[in-house]
Amino acid sequence: MDNGGEEQLFHEESCRQTEMMVEEAIERHIGLMGWSQLVQVLLVSFAWMFDSQNTLVTIFTDAQPSEWRCKAKEACSDGGGGVCGLSPGTWEWVGGHGSTTIAEWGLICNRKFLAAVPSSLFFIGSLIGSGVYGRLADANLGRKKTVVISCILTSATAFLTSFSSNLYIYALLRFANGFARSGIGICCLVLSTEVVGRKWRGQIGQYGFFFFTIGFLSLPLIAYLSRTSWRNVYRIISVLPLPYSLLVLLFVSESPRWLLVRGRGAEALDVLNKFARLNGKKLPPNLRLVNPARVLDQVEAVSRRQSLWSTGWAAKRMVMVMVAGFGVGFVYYGVQLNVENLSFSLYLTAAINALMEIPAVFIGSFLLGFSNRRLLFSGSIGLAGVSCIVCIFFSGGRRRKEEKSTGSWLQLSIEAVGFMAASSAFDVIYIYCVELFPTNVRNFAVSMLRQALMLGASIAPLLVVVGRLNPARSFLIFGLLSVVSGVLGMCLPETKDAPLYETLEQQEEEEKHARRPSNDSDLELELGK
Repeated sequence: MDNGGEEQLFHEESCRQTEMMVEEAIERHIGLMGWSQLVQVLLVSFAWMFDSQNTLVTIFTDAQPSEWRCKAKEACSDGGGGVCGLSPGTWEWVGGHGSTTIAEWGLICNRKFLAAVPSSLFFIGSLIGSGVYGRLADANLGRKKTVVISCILTSATAFLTSFSSNLYIYALLRFANGFARSGIGICCLVLSTEVVGRKWRGQIGQYGFFFFTIGFLSLPLIAYLSRTSWRNVYRIISVLPLPYSLLVLLFVSESPRWLLVRGRGAEALDVLNKFARLNGKKLPPNLRLVNPARVLDQVEAVSRRQSLWSTGWAAKRMVMVMVAGFGVGFVYYGVQLNVENLSFSLYLTAAINALMEIPAVFIGSFLLGFSNRRLLFSGSIGLAGVSCIVCIFFSGGRRRKEEKSTGSWLQLSIEAVGFMAASSAFDVIYIYCVELFPTNVRNFAVSMLRQALMLGASIAPLLVVVGRLNPARSFLIFGLLSVVSGVLGMCLPETKDAPLYETLEQQEEEEKHARRPSNDSDLELELGK
C-alpha cells in the first residue's frame, strides 16, 4: 500500500507542469550567456556592419573633392583662388569627374545646399522605415524575418543607387535605402538582448555597436580603393547583405519572448530547448511557459485596448526618450558628416573617427556591466555637449590660411573626445530603451527612438553646410542639444538589473508593486520617469 502510494505520488510529480516566465527559464536553466546565445548574438550583430556602411557611405561619395586644377594657365587668371569665379570648362577636379556626386553633378557654389539633400532624405527614409519595421516586427513578421527583409532591400537599393543618372534619382534612391536599412538596427538589438539574462543585456547590446564600428572602419578602405568612382563604392557595399540573409534564415532563432507574446508557446519552448541543448543543459521535462496575458485572445484584447501611446506612463516615457534621442542623433551623425570640413585627409579623418568608436564601445560595455544607466547616458551626452561648446572658442569665423592647420589640430582633438562621448551615448540609449519598455511594444519603442535619432540626423547635413560659413554657430547648436538630451536622461527611471517585462499591463503592475516601499519612487513614476 505504501509502495503504491509512493508510485502514485511520483507519477503525479512527474506529470505536474512547471510554470515559468521566459526570463526565469533563461536564467535558471539555460544560462545567462552560453555558447548558443553567443553564436546567435554574433550572427545577428554582424548585420550592423551593413547598417553602418549604408548610413555613412556619403561621407565619401558626397564629399567635395579637395583639389582642382586649371585646364590651361591663362584660363584661371580671373578665378581669385576659387572655382566659383571661373568659367565652366576652364577647370577640372583632380580626382576626376566621377569621383563624387558633387564632382559629377556640379553641386558647388550656388548649388552647394543641394549636396545635403540626399543625406537628409536618407535619414527621413530611415525615420519612416523605423516606424514601419517596428510595427511589423512586433505584430506580424517577428524580429528574424524583419532583419532578413531589411538586409535584402538594403542590398537591392544600394546596388540600384550606383546607377543613378542625376541628383534627383540619386536622392530618391537614398531615401529608399534609408527606409530599407532602418529595420536592421532595431531588430538586431532586440533579437540579441531578448535571448540572454538580464545581467548580460548591456554588454550584449554593445556587440552590435562594435560591428557598426567595423563597418565604419571598412569604409575608408573601400572608398580609397574606389576613389575615382563613387558608383563602385555602392556596388561593393551591396554584395554581403545577400549571403548574410541566408545565414540568418538557417542559423538564427526567432525571439522566444516574441513567440510567446504572440501565442506561439510551443515554438518558444522549442527555441529555448535548442539553446539549452547547445549549452549542455536541459529544461524541466514538463515546463510550461507563462504568457502574462495568459492566452492569445487576451493578448489581442490587450493590444487593442492598450497601446504605448494610450498608456500614460509609457507615453510620457517614450516622449522623453525620443526628445533625448533627437539630440543624440543630431550630434552623433552631424559630427561624422562634418569630417570633410577639417584640414586633414578625408580618409584619415574618417578612420580616426571610426577608431574613436572602439574605446566608446568597450568603455560603454564595461560601464554598463555595473553602472547606473541614467547617469552613464546623461554623463556621456553631457560630455559631448561640453566638447562641442569648447570647440566654439577654437573655430572662430573665417580663419586665415596660416592659422588653419594649428586650429584644426586642436579642434580635431576636442571633436574626437566629443565624438567618443556622443558614440557612447548613442550606444547606451538603445540599451536603455530596450529595458524601459515591455516585449509587446519593445520593438515599436526602439523604432520610435530610431525615428527620433534619424530626425535629428536628417537635419544635421544642413547644419554641416551652414557650419562652413559659421563654424561657431553649428558647434553651439550641437552643444546645446546635447545638454538638453542629458537633462532629459536624468528624468528617466533606472533599469539596471531590472527584469524585461512582457506586456504594458504587467510592467505597470510590477513597477507599482516595486515602488510601494518608497515615496520617492512613487513620485518618480508619476512624473513619467
